[in-house]
Amino acid sequence: MAQPVNPLAEVGKSKKGKRLSPKEFFRKCREQKELLWMTIPFLIWLFIFKYLPLTGWTMAFQNFRPALSTFEQEWVGFEHFQFLFKDARFLEILRNTLAMSFINLILGFVTAIALAILLNEIRNLAFKRVVQTISYMPHFLSWVVVAGLVSTALSIEDGIINTLLVGVGIIDEPIVWLGVGKYFWGIIGASDVWKNVGWNSIIYLAAITSIDQEQYEAAEIDGATRLQKIRYITLPGIRPVFIILLIMNIGYVLESGFEAQYLLMNPLNRDFAENLDIFVLRYGISMANFSLATAAGMFKTVVSIIFLFTANKIAGKLGESRLF
Repeated sequence: MAQPVNPLAEVGKSKKGKRLSPKEFFRKCREQKELLWMTIPFLIWLFIFKYLPLTGWTMAFQNFRPALSTFEQEWVGFEHFQFLFKDARFLEILRNTLAMSFINLILGFVTAIALAILLNEIRNLAFKRVVQTISYMPHFLSWVVVAGLVSTALSIEDGIINTLLVGVGIIDEPIVWLGVGKYFWGIIGASDVWKNVGWNSIIYLAAITSIDQEQYEAAEIDGATRLQKIRYITLPGIRPVFIILLIMNIGYVLESGFEAQYLLMNPLNRDFAENLDIFVLRYGISMANFSLATAAGMFKTVVSIIFLFTANKIAGKLGESRLF
């Protein structure tokens, strides 16, 4: 049975499967010079808005004062970084960030893959389109709207969650879900799944579509059931895409979100809700401690880059698809 081909693994290779030599690479560039010219505006935008602002990282090593020029700032070295790792509150925030990130990561992948497989197995095209449309729609809602819906659904007065759980006898009385910190991570994970599962499943549906249909026909002739075809054809077929997306998402492991946590946070759940982005906002704007906020943001970026390169390297060692 033919194995699915990963197109991402062929980038930078010749038709014979070998890496392009420098001479062949520049020849390819000349042949595709129109496409390269088209990338110039994007590269300019990238440089101006992504790389030039990195000069602001110098604030992490200063006691920055907005009224002073660059040469008048007081340099303090790694003082702000040392404060971060000695601050018990920052360590709690780091715990919250990692916990919510991994919950979103695991739930996001599992639900998106499951929905894509289920949609692929639907034979009624009209029903399939309806389900796809319904599942995609929440992605286009603002987190402000979603936070309002979540708060209403979890209300102790007439929230549908409490009403349903009390009605079926799972709980005896309504629970203040947003007032109990230990429930917050689960609420964020469930909210993120509801909002993005349909959108996240699109790429897996595309990957499933690219699998050679002859494999399914051969399996059907051999008497394979639907579950067997999913296990031995569909899942291995989308594995390269899964690995690439996993590597990319690991690079964002300290990006647990901002809007959902900020909008659903209150004094009762703050110890579990506050993450690195809210920490940066609180110190950088509310408390005008720009140096400490920059140090926290710099830490987040550096760790994310390390995670990305490490995950990419491990994938290569295991013989899986890599980003680079």
